Amino acid sequence: MAAWLKGLTDEARSALKGEARAIQGFPFRVGRESRVPGSAPASVGERRAGTATQVNDLYLIEVGEVHDVSREHFQIEFEEGRYFIADRGSACGTLVDGRKVGGDRRGERVEIHDHDVIIVGTSKSRFVFKFRIAELPSS
Repeated sequence: MAAWLKGLTDEARSALKGEARAIQGFPFRVGRESRVPGSAPASVGERRAGTATQVNDLYLIEVGEVHDVSREHFQIEFEEGRYFIADRGSACGTLVDGRKVGGDRRGERVEIHDHDVIIVGTSKSRFVFKFRIAELPSS
């Protein structure tokens, strides 16, 4: 069995670089790519190729002046056979099956389950994922 994220929107699939991505290690950190020049973002892989310390395992690219996603937004943790989402000080929080985690309750941590829908930021965010605990689908 493995934990993985499935992209439910084009933006989520773009961030995952495909339909789904296995979570290889914990904590699995998610946040906004903050070094995007102008409105034509460079490849995240190119940006991370240097010696810069990687703050997140999954970078979400938001173009524009208003951001739903914080640079250090949330992390997925695995502890004693259970999975959790822990807020990393995000401004807008994360919606987990309609339940807000973080934001005004920074540092909050809740258990997540197979098939939970994760919306990074507000309900208007374009980054929507499904959390899965199962074998990865074959391509």
